[in-house]
Amino acid sequence: MTTVVPTSEEDPALAVVRFTADLSWADAGPEVAEGQVSRLVVEAQECMVQNRWLDLASLMVTSADVIFSKASEKDIECIYTVICNLVKKPESLDQVHEMAELIATKVTQQPSEKPALRLKILFNLYNLLENPYSQFFVYMKALNLAINGKVTEHIVPSFKKMDNFLREWNLGVNDRRDLFLKVANVLKDSKSSAKDSFNFLVKYLDTFSGDDALSLAEAKEEAVHTVIDFIKAPDMFQGDLLDMPAIAQLEKDTKYELVYQLLKIFLTQRLDAYMAFHSSNSDLLKSYGLVHEDCVAKMRLLSLVDLATSESGQIPYSLIKDTLQIEDNEVEPWIVKAITSKLIDCRIDQINQVVIVSRCTERVFGHHEWEFLRTKLANWRGNITNVISTIQANKITEDSTQAVQGLTIR
Repeated sequence: MTTVVPTSEEDPALAVVRFTADLSWADAGPEVAEGQVSRLVVEAQECMVQNRWLDLASLMVTSADVIFSKASEKDIECIYTVICNLVKKPESLDQVHEMAELIATKVTQQPSEKPALRLKILFNLYNLLENPYSQFFVYMKALNLAINGKVTEHIVPSFKKMDNFLREWNLGVNDRRDLFLKVANVLKDSKSSAKDSFNFLVKYLDTFSGDDALSLAEAKEEAVHTVIDFIKAPDMFQGDLLDMPAIAQLEKDTKYELVYQLLKIFLTQRLDAYMAFHSSNSDLLKSYGLVHEDCVAKMRLLSLVDLATSESGQIPYSLIKDTLQIEDNEVEPWIVKAITSKLIDCRIDQINQVVIVSRCTERVFGHHEWEFLRTKLANWRGNITNVISTIQANKITEDSTQAVQGLTIR
């Protein structure tokens, strides 16, 4: 039989066991309750003396299971603070993970009851953990709780730290897929930035390679959603989507080939191509919630960017008018729209009726664009090297001249 050494103050863990046991057995009457409370406290003492921390955690969460409906939020938070701190006791990381899994699972069992408080408890547990695998497990429990308990506004701010989390967690492909897709859906449902939701969808799709056709098929629906989100977004004009295996598969899919064709128009072609597509597929656009007028406006901006890329830096007003299918008096307003959307930097020459472009956004930044940038940087580097060489040569000549002049004076 275990001998328990009495102390002047009761251990917090024992105090929690006593408090939660009192709540659990209160309706059974004092005679029954007193015996059950004493039994649970003795059992908890034995676990502590024998360093059976997992058993103690199991005992405590079982006793604490009823407190969400009976105790105040302040008491609940204090109780779970003590329970969560038990994960600092074991030396074995496996046992720590078992305890974290046990606590997190109990806390998330009834997500609709005090969900914000349950989420706070999970965040506290997360911060006490050092093992990345355990941290990720608790975070996903918190994410699912936020979704099921409809309190996603409390977890959305953590998405800004996702890059740091990913470096710490070092996740496998399946875990990353699950995480990215859930985060993307949370952002979409919470009416947060459409661009943030889109970026996580792209990260999700980027986990799929072209080697596994069965795996790719799993991503087909999300690939379509990504394409439609890109086309709908009034502030997204660039995307390296066409070559992503998860999206490229749509090109040969009889159901979604037109979706891929539409994406290709928005990334590589001009307004006339879109108008031709719309005349044949207007019902398809409506079925995906795409508004023709919005698509035309976006394609006009993209067509203007395309002109800026291909017209050697100078675009005549007449070409802009014809390409954008607008009136003469609409040319300059559309140029201003492109500037305010940060698609181009340019100077408007009203006298000569031309636009002189100094910079424009690349609609697609793939292998060809990287090679072009590499060549351009190499040229700049060579030019800078020549300038430095010229300056150094001039400095040597100047120093030699000054030396000769000094000798002449002496």
